[in-house]
Amino acid sequence: QVQLVESGGGLVQAGGSLRLSCAASGRTFSNYGMGWFRQAPGKEREFVARISWSGGNAYYVDSVKGRFTISRDNGKKTLYLQMNSLQPEDTAVYYCAADARENGSSRRDEYGYWGQGTQVTVSS
Repeated sequence: QVQLVESGGGLVQAGGSLRLSCAASGRTFSNYGMGWFRQAPGKEREFVARISWSGGNAYYVDSVKGRFTISRDNGKKTLYLQMNSLQPEDTAVYYCAADARENGSSRRDEYGYWGQGTQVTVSS
């Protein structure tokens, strides 16, 4: 089993940056593909980015390409999401998730472990 705890959310102005972290404990972190999802009020939880076991492969939803970067440090058992050029439409609760597949998945129903989420609010 894997326990995940997100941090790093907050309030930022449009055009600003935040870095989210997701600390993992429990089973071997490097055996899990990892993903970031977000959920805005009144909307479904959506895929943002995912990364492979080694960190060598990363995938993004089109709306964040070129602005967000997912990375991981397996030695520290931590997943990151660097978010630049933030826009009000990025406002949401951000969740990290773990999947046994090497490259993770873009489908939220394929992740077995989730963190509690961290709020990101971007003001205009």
